[in-house]
Amino acid sequence: MLNEKTIAIIQSTVPVLEKHGLDITKRFYTLLFSKTPELLNLFNHANQSQGRQQTALANAVYAAAKHIDKLETILPVVKQIAHKHRSLGVRAEHYPIVGQNLLQAIQDVLGDAASEEILQAWGEAYGVIAGVFIEVEAGMYQDTEQKEGGWADFRAFRVERKEKESDVITSFYLVPQDGEAIASYLPGQYVSVKVEIPGEEHTHIRQYSLSDVPGKPYYRISVKREEASASKIAGKVSMYLHEQVKPGDILRLSAPAGDFTLNLEDTRPAVFISGGVGLTPLVSMIETLASTNSGREAIFIHAAENGAIHALKQQIEELAGRSAQISAHWCYREPTTEDRERNAFHKEGYIDLAWLKEIIPVKDAAFYFCGPVPFMKAVYGYLKEWGIPAADIHYEFFGPAGDLDAE
Repeated sequence: MLNEKTIAIIQSTVPVLEKHGLDITKRFYTLLFSKTPELLNLFNHANQSQGRQQTALANAVYAAAKHIDKLETILPVVKQIAHKHRSLGVRAEHYPIVGQNLLQAIQDVLGDAASEEILQAWGEAYGVIAGVFIEVEAGMYQDTEQKEGGWADFRAFRVERKEKESDVITSFYLVPQDGEAIASYLPGQYVSVKVEIPGEEHTHIRQYSLSDVPGKPYYRISVKREEASASKIAGKVSMYLHEQVKPGDILRLSAPAGDFTLNLEDTRPAVFISGGVGLTPLVSMIETLASTNSGREAIFIHAAENGAIHALKQQIEELAGRSAQISAHWCYREPTTEDRERNAFHKEGYIDLAWLKEIIPVKDAAFYFCGPVPFMKAVYGYLKEWGIPAADIHYEFFGPAGDLDAE
């Protein structure tokens, strides 16, 4: 444990981290990859280039410093990150490397302000924080490997079939190459997919939510083709999966991971709100509710550009058609002529609080949402404005965690 003097020194650096945290983490990753380029095989290069990974780490370091005297308060965040680390293959031996480069980054950015006393305190604090991560992740590795059908690291899966769900989203049905059992999972969890793309120096790993109900002899992931635009670069893995991977090919998968999961013990209504490909974990959740025949009310709300982009729509509408307890509502930003002729949507434009209040009968419910960050910020703001308790608001970022309260 840290002594009071070390805790005081760490807490004194909180204002500095708030101001310079992003500069420190940018410097950290530059150092890390220059000294240990093999770690580029574990990181999402797109998130690096867009600054999302640096921002997420800066937020984590800031939270650790702020709560250094009560690290148990950040344990939920530790577990969330640990799930990601386990699915990527992060191991205990990586932590000393990270610590050395983080301290060097602090010194490089802060210069003379990073006194020997501050660096020593942060070295001690990092050792404690790293120890928490290592312990939590070791338990996750053990539980995953010992679980029926479970495994450590990455396992070979064969693409049994590809199924186009919309103009931009395709589902991949994956079965184990060895023909053995596969681990079950909690609705909402994801797998990491490791690929070696021809011409690429490093392997690439991406997380994709499992988009089907657990308990089947395959895993299904539904992947959006991320094409290049004026504001973003093309998704290397998604483009590779869409354009080059075909039935019979082999992909390597981690065992399922993630803490964004459906609480099956809650009997209150469940409200699922998704934007774009963010519907994938929520489809698994509502499919699971429907399969349990619990009688629990479920409301599925999805926003898409139009019907051509809207994936898995028929699957949800069939659930709603079979059960009076399930309802589905679609919001299209720019519906096509065909959408209008078929009355294929319920609201034009964007989801707003007034519409949510119209279609959600009660506030006493569990709310789950996922989608692009601007979409999530909007939904989060609506739920807070409506007075939904924080304990009833559940969400997942695709990629490094962000801050929905941030401007």
